[in-house]
Order: sequence, then structure tokens, then C-alpha cells
Amino acid sequence: MDSPCSSRGAASLSSTPIPGRVESYEGGDKKCISDVRRTFCLFVTFDLLFITLLWIIELNVNGGIKNQLNLEVLHYNYRASFFDIFLLAVFRFAALILAYAVCKLRHWWAIAVTTAVSSAFLIAKVILSKLLSQGAFGYLLPITSFVLAWIETWLLDFKVLPQEAEEHNRFLSIMSAADRAPLLHHGHLSDGQFYSPPESVADSDEELDDKHEPEKGLI
Repeated sequence: MDSPCSSRGAASLSSTPIPGRVESYEGGDKKCISDVRRTFCLFVTFDLLFITLLWIIELNVNGGIKNQLNLEVLHYNYRASFFDIFLLAVFRFAALILAYAVCKLRHWWAIAVTTAVSSAFLIAKVILSKLLSQGAFGYLLPITSFVLAWIETWLLDFKVLPQEAEEHNRFLSIMSAADRAPLLHHGHLSDGQFYSPPESVADSDEELDDKHEPEKGLI
């Protein structure tokens, strides 16, 4: 047996007029982003924070943060520094948040650019640099950055864009249904619609006259 809450929810959903549902779709689309897009933006933020955390741990393990910052940032060396992997994460974060949170882009070209740049840079760095001879972080940072970039691509291409396209198609179907639906004007009913002839009084003079007229004809 359905609960009272579910019954009330179904009743309110079925009783909601089509123009009201159209306005709710339009208002929700203008005010905020979808839940799946918000999840994607949170994962992009996690990408930046996780790479930053790993880089700070690497700085602290290999001789102290201050000394390693001086070595990796001020005296940057492409073959030995992890600073560029951190900058790559910053680039992904800035580009994707700008494209998909601020501009609310509904296309895959931005994620394609960031993933292609990240993949090409990391593959070239692993081949040309000496990171693999610098311990566990030489493996961990490039592999983690590469995997996170492709997970972002998978999330956008297989989750965000298809779900938002489905919601947009549903919105268009509601719009077309609203255009086809007749406009029902609930006006005040006139008194004539409720008029009923007055009841005749029992044994009135008119009824008696009607009853005696045939008798008079027989006489």
C-alpha cells in the first residue's frame, strides 16, 4: 500500500500544469548547473588538490620544502623537476572550470584539448626526463596525472553530456506538449447554468383546472 507522502507527491506531480513545469525547467537551467556537471567540477578540483598534495609530499621527502622549491622552481630543470606536473594540473583545472562551470559549455572540445596536452606532455616527460630514477614519486606523479586526466574525459563524455542532452530533450518535449495543449479558462459559471424551474404547489388551482377540463368535455 502506498504511503500518504508518496500519494501526495504523485498527486502534486500529476496536478502540476504543463506551463508550470516548463517554468521550473527554465528557472533551474538558468539558476544553477546540473548535478552531474557539479560532480564533474568537484572531480576536477580533486585532481588539482591531489596532484598538489603529492608534489608537496615529494618536496618534503627529498630534502625539505624550502630547499626543493628553490631547486625545482627557481632552478627549473625539465628532466628532474616535478613542478611542471603541478602546473599541468593547474592548467587542467583552470581550463575545465572556465569551460564547464563558468561558461557552461556543452561540447567536448575543451576536455579534448586538456587531455591531449596532458597526455603528450607526460609521455614526453617520462621518455626524456630522469624522473624514473628519482624513486617512487618519479612513477607516482606522472601516472596519477595521466589517469586523472582520462577519468575526467570519461566523466564528461559518458556521463555529463549524455545526461544533459537527455534532460534537454525532455524539456523540448514538454515545451511541444505545452504548445499543443489547449488553454483552459476557468471562468465563473453564470446563474443560468444552475437555473431550475420552480416546483408547482401540490393541488394548486391550475392542476385542478387541468384535471376538470376532460370531465367537462364528457359532460
